[in-house]
Amino acid sequence: MQTEKVIRRDLKYIMHTYNRSPLVIERGEGMTAYDAQGNAYLDFTSGIGVNSLGYCHPAWVSAVTEQAGKLSHTSNLYYTAPDGKLAKRLCRRTGMDKVFFGNSGAEANEGAIKCARKYSTVTYGPARSKVLTLVNSFHGRTLATLKATGQEVFHKDFGPFPENFDYVPANDFAALEAAADETVCAVMMEMVQGEGGVVALDADYLQKVEKFCRERDILIIVDEVQTGVGRTGTFLACEHYNIKPDIVTLAKGLGGGLPIGAVLTTDKVAAVMGPGSHGSTFGGNPIVCAGACAVLDTMDDEFMKNVNDRAVQLRAGLEKLPHVKQVTGLGLMVGIAFEDGIKAADVRTACEHAGLLVLTAKDRLRLLPPLILSEQDVDHALKILSGVLEKA
Repeated sequence: MQTEKVIRRDLKYIMHTYNRSPLVIERGEGMTAYDAQGNAYLDFTSGIGVNSLGYCHPAWVSAVTEQAGKLSHTSNLYYTAPDGKLAKRLCRRTGMDKVFFGNSGAEANEGAIKCARKYSTVTYGPARSKVLTLVNSFHGRTLATLKATGQEVFHKDFGPFPENFDYVPANDFAALEAAADETVCAVMMEMVQGEGGVVALDADYLQKVEKFCRERDILIIVDEVQTGVGRTGTFLACEHYNIKPDIVTLAKGLGGGLPIGAVLTTDKVAAVMGPGSHGSTFGGNPIVCAGACAVLDTMDDEFMKNVNDRAVQLRAGLEKLPHVKQVTGLGLMVGIAFEDGIKAADVRTACEHAGLLVLTAKDRLRLLPPLILSEQDVDHALKILSGVLEKA
């Protein structure tokens, strides 16, 4: 594979909606990505939180390969086994009752909004359809999920948007209380605002919001697209706060590398979503669901203990590095704020040159390593980061 040829072809034929690094990834194994020249990179991005088991995990590869040899697609007009197996695992793992499968986080969040509005319309009438989200949130790039996103920078040039969304500041219960009038059907939140800078919400705030919403039958939608599937040290991040949502959305790490989205609901919400109320041609794809089952089956107690141990090790090490002002997030969803004069984008580029792949979120460095990382992987990443920051 020729790097220059691949990049030239991409520039000619692919829509330029991403600022790509001049790096062609040819293959991966475990925690390591390899470029076209055979150079190795310790990957602390996991494909923006997707490769939860790293590259080519044997159990995932086996499940996907076996299913591909049996049935790749049929449609949701017929029953297949893998989506039912995955739904059962998800409901047992989360305490939710029903699942709708789609193909992405944005699609899952769109489905969650539809579920909330349908429940409220059926129960209280069409006037109750507003969804409150938080300032600095991110929920996707479809028109509805862009409107749900509480960051104006993402809205520019794409209006007009669907109506009946409003934003309140995170961790400001008085503002939410004031905004939650009789037209509000749901409050939608990320437990950690990922694209907003890897900022976790306050536990006291979330407890107040849950109590307030329960008293008024305002549905609680928790967007776990980036925080879910073990990323923060529990299967769902809302478990840290003992929050019991009405609707949860998952994507990213659930598929282990293939596209998936999932809307998990209580029976109360699912009861209003009858035939024809929602759909997805590729949702519940047998190959994707077989891979996702392998992801969930791998995440046993020992696996989750390692996630938490490595998170403690990584965070403690990061706090000792030069120029690090603050370490944010939860578990292995990590944000790093630097002292003035240190730009996260520059650190990201320098890390890449040194053999470590990392991300940014606003003005912070963002780490989303595969959940299979070892003690040695953390030490290696810290050593590279230390070397980069010492030269900054």
